[in-house]
Amino acid sequence: MLTLEQAVTIQILHQQGKSIKAITRELGVSRNTVRKYLRQNTTPQYQRIQPRISILDPYKPYLLQRVNAAHPEWIPAVVLYQEILGLGYPGKIRILREYLATLKPVAKPEPIIRFETQPGQQMQVDFTTIRRNNTTLKAFVATLGYSRATFVKFYDHERTDAWIDGLENAFQFFAGVPQEILFDNAKTIMIERDAYQEGQHKWNPKLLDCAKKYSFRPRVCKPYRAQTKGKVERFNGYLKSSFIVPLKASLKTSGLLLDVDVANAHIGRWLHETANQRIHATTQEKPAVRLQQEQQKFTPLPQSDTGSSTVPVAAAQHVMPYESLQHPLSVYDQLLGVS
Repeated sequence: MLTLEQAVTIQILHQQGKSIKAITRELGVSRNTVRKYLRQNTTPQYQRIQPRISILDPYKPYLLQRVNAAHPEWIPAVVLYQEILGLGYPGKIRILREYLATLKPVAKPEPIIRFETQPGQQMQVDFTTIRRNNTTLKAFVATLGYSRATFVKFYDHERTDAWIDGLENAFQFFAGVPQEILFDNAKTIMIERDAYQEGQHKWNPKLLDCAKKYSFRPRVCKPYRAQTKGKVERFNGYLKSSFIVPLKASLKTSGLLLDVDVANAHIGRWLHETANQRIHATTQEKPAVRLQQEQQKFTPLPQSDTGSSTVPVAAAQHVMPYESLQHPLSVYDQLLGVS
C-alpha cells in the first residue's frame, strides 16, 4: 500500500501528461498499482488512528486530585509512584514521569558546589521553617556529611532548648556522635561570632555543655557561604516536597490539620523506609548503608544515654512514639495507608 504522498504524486504526474510507464519508472512502482490509484476518483486520506490507551489512564483522576490538593506545591513523581503502586498500577515510573511533565514545567537546576567529608567527621544541622496556612512548623534537620543519613524532629519554635534536644535525639538516632557539628549563624546557639579571634566564637553555654557531654566540636559556616552547609540545606527541600506536601495533602482531603505532633508521629517511618533508603543522587548509595561505615568512626554515646532513650536508632523499623494528636494515631495511619 502506497503512502498518501505517493498516491497524490501519481495523480499529479498523470495530470502533467506523463504516461503510466513514465510514472512507473519515476516512482518505482508497478503499472497495476499506478492504474489502481488513477482509477480512484477521490484523493486518498490518512486514516485517523484511535488514541492509544495508556495503562496509566485509570490512575490519572487520582493523580490529578493529588496534584490539585498539593497546589501550589508539588508532590515528586517517586512519591506518587509509590502511591499508585499501592492502588494496583502495573507500569513503570517512566510513564508516570512523562505524564506529570505535561502538568508541570521543568525548572532549571542551580549549580551546586559540594564539600565532601570523611566517615564520622561531620554532621550538618539546621532549622527549616514550614509554613502551612496559619500553621508554622519548625523542623530540626541533622544530616551526616559522609553517608547523607538524616534525622528530623519537629518543634513549634527554634529556641536553644530545641537545638539541644534535636542534637541529643540525633545522636541517639545515629547511635553515636561525629567529630564535629556544623551550624548556621543561629543567634540561639552562638552569642558572638569571632568573639576572641577569627574562628573562635562565643557559644551559648548550653551548647558548650552539650558539646562537652557528647565530645563533639561545634563549628559554624562562614557568612554568605550557605553552600558549605549544602547537604542539610538540600535535604530541607526534599523533606518539604516528599514528606510534608504529601502528608498535608492526605490530611487536607479529610479535613485534618498538620501540626507538630502529627508530623513527629509519622516522620520516623518516612526516615527509615524512604529518606535513608533512597539511592542518593550524589553518592549513588543508600544513606542507611553508608551510615554503617560512619558508625564505626563515631564517638560512643555517654553511658547515661545508652539504653534509656525512646528515640529509635536509624536501623529500626518503628515510628516515633508521640501522643496528644488531634485524633488517635490509627486515624492518620488509615488515611495514609500505613499498616
